[in-house]
Amino acid sequence: MAVRKGLKSKGSNSLVVNSAAFQDHITRTFLHPDFPLTDPFRCKRKAPRNPRARGPSGRGQNQEEEIEYVLDSAPPPLTLAQKLGLVASPAGRLTEDEWMQIKARSVQQGESAQPCAICREEFHLQPQVLLSCSHVFHRACLQAFERFSGRKCCPMCRKEQYETRVIYDAARLFRHQCATRIQATWRGYVARKKYKALRKSICPKDKRLRRKYFEEKLQELNDSFVRYCHTDTEAFLSDINRSLSSSRRVFQQLERRNISEPLESDWDRIQSQVIQRGVWDCPICLTALSLPTEAGTSNHGQHRRAVLLSCSHLFHQLCLEAFETFSEDSRPSCPLCRFFYHKKLI
Repeated sequence: MAVRKGLKSKGSNSLVVNSAAFQDHITRTFLHPDFPLTDPFRCKRKAPRNPRARGPSGRGQNQEEEIEYVLDSAPPPLTLAQKLGLVASPAGRLTEDEWMQIKARSVQQGESAQPCAICREEFHLQPQVLLSCSHVFHRACLQAFERFSGRKCCPMCRKEQYETRVIYDAARLFRHQCATRIQATWRGYVARKKYKALRKSICPKDKRLRRKYFEEKLQELNDSFVRYCHTDTEAFLSDINRSLSSSRRVFQQLERRNISEPLESDWDRIQSQVIQRGVWDCPICLTALSLPTEAGTSNHGQHRRAVLLSCSHLFHQLCLEAFETFSEDSRPSCPLCRFFYHKKLI
């Protein structure tokens, strides 16, 4: 009888313990976590899950922004039913090594380089979160999705009861892209500046660009002349005219020295040019000229002889001699083309 009473007492005790364990588990799981059993009308205010979720503090703000952390709060302690094995215990939280593997898989898939799957916008510097299923979203987009869907389910793979971790891969990638773009812009500016400097010092090979190059050079010279000239523009221009006239006289003297008397064959060629031109009037007196033809006869009267110049112009001999007499130069030039000549009677 004593043994039976002992067995009954042990069985009743275990039944009481199991009942109490189930009641405690139901109370903690299905009721509000902060619902007090002693005073039902007093409910404690829930503390924030993670102090860093509200934002970093003032000191070391830039450093704290780059620190990755799990956004979910710590799991509640095991109930008595879970400790006794009556109810399955929840899965443990992911370790740091497991998070590194999930992040490596996310980087391999290029999740941070693609737009957010919820709002379809780039991440840029906005906060982003990594789920335990290796998918990445905007933190605000994921919170809005959970609030309107009413359950914790991944928008991509529909995995439930995931863990969330704050990461900064997209922000680092965006800063790297911005730095690369700035460097490319600066290199382009330096290259364009160097090319403009080379264009000013080196003449291009293209005909059109070469012409433009010399036009710009000439314009620069003209601008420099005008900029550094005296205040009296008329005096400056008169100096230029004097220099041009002196240069012209020098060139004329050189032309006089270098002119050689034409040969007999050259005179025949010059005479044929005169015949082809068909001008039979003296440019000085404007009267008819007499020119012997190939048959030996003249086409006009022979009372006044004509003179053939090396520049292929015809004059009366008397008219040309009078022009040379009244000319100021020691060796006058042709009255028509102003070219220094040799003459021959025809």
